[in-house]
Amino acid sequence: MKTDPALQLLDRHAGWIAAACALLALLGFAAALPAFSHVQHPPGLLGAHGVPNASAFNVLGFVVPGLLAAWTFVRLRMRSPDGRMAGVGAWMLATSALAFAAQGLWPLDPNDLDGALSQRHATAWMLWWLAFVPGALLLGWGVRANWRRAGMVFIVAGVLVVSLNALPTAWLAGPLAQRLVLLVWLACVVLASRMR
Repeated sequence: MKTDPALQLLDRHAGWIAAACALLALLGFAAALPAFSHVQHPPGLLGAHGVPNASAFNVLGFVVPGLLAAWTFVRLRMRSPDGRMAGVGAWMLATSALAFAAQGLWPLDPNDLDGALSQRHATAWMLWWLAFVPGALLLGWGVRANWRRAGMVFIVAGVLVVSLNALPTAWLAGPLAQRLVLLVWLACVVLASRMR
């Protein structure tokens, strides 16, 4: 069965595009906002209500990377020769990616961090990493027969993400932990797009 060359091209590069888009948005929009600090502020603050260019950041920093990542994990599921465990893991990773995109649809409200809008953003952020951990572990364990090294990377990534979220803020500031979790997640998105 032949695959459309455009789909093959998207499959091959979606992970890199997602990672580049998320990182460039985070760095670029932060650089344009002098009061923003990577050590003190969560990435979601760049897309918060009232922040200059918040809508653009939400699209480029959350929605586009999240949708590309979801595409990557769904397509990985379709081409994976492995069984049910890997399949469930891939679907959980796709769910994680959609939750990442949802952060851009439900931006923070810096004037009401306990309000409904901010809570939706926080819920999407939590679902993003909570779906990622078991998804990465299941996919990693499930693909060991055909993609041994990639499987180990996913397993280590799942353990890292849970560890980073469990660290006390006295050891590692929350915003820094969030950025490390983002880097681990983006590395897995890139890896998933390269698994052939």
